[in-house]
Amino acid sequence: MESGRPKPDLIIFDCDGVLVDSELLSCRCLSEVLAEFGIALSEAQALELFLGRSTKAIEQHYRDLGQVVPAGFLPRLKSRVLETFAASLEPIPGVRAVVSELAAPYCVASSSDIDRVSLSLDVTGLRPHFDNRLYTAQMVKHGKPAPDLFLHAAAKMEADPARTLVIEDSVSGVQAAKAAGMTVWGFVGGSHYRDRDGRAILSGAGADRVFARMTDFWKDD
Repeated sequence: MESGRPKPDLIIFDCDGVLVDSELLSCRCLSEVLAEFGIALSEAQALELFLGRSTKAIEQHYRDLGQVVPAGFLPRLKSRVLETFAASLEPIPGVRAVVSELAAPYCVASSSDIDRVSLSLDVTGLRPHFDNRLYTAQMVKHGKPAPDLFLHAAAKMEADPARTLVIEDSVSGVQAAKAAGMTVWGFVGGSHYRDRDGRAILSGAGADRVFARMTDFWKDD
């Protein structure tokens, strides 16, 4: 370790926007598929509303507005996302080197479903680094920003939440990690932060540190 920070017993990585540069692709798919069902949502609005959230959160958002998402929406969205990821998804630059050199145990905890996480890691060549240490919102009652998913992952990995480090790119993910009593670093190196002040956004949500390049993972700011 290059810094004087305490060494965690477990490192939990979010997937979208942290391991793979998927957030803009996801928002484009969401906007396009909603349009097919007559619901207008721009890519920018999708990013603002649903970054780091599960498909349950999308349905709940429209339910709260008195607008029911049609039954065929979720299968169509899943199909579009998987097709787009298979063709275009790239890993976050430098992330392979980071996970290859980690001494502490690590895993993935994502708001996406297991099929999407698995495909993301397969397409980008990251799957061998994580094997089956994949935990998703499907496995818990409440998704991010509730702490359930991170606590579930820590329990499965037999780690103390207080000695767990989370790497997140979304406000909901940062909030979930803090609610779980974990240290959280905000990562703003994904393309979805190119035109946004990610440092201010994630610091404001409570991130203990914010960094923009995986090559700076262990470096002091």
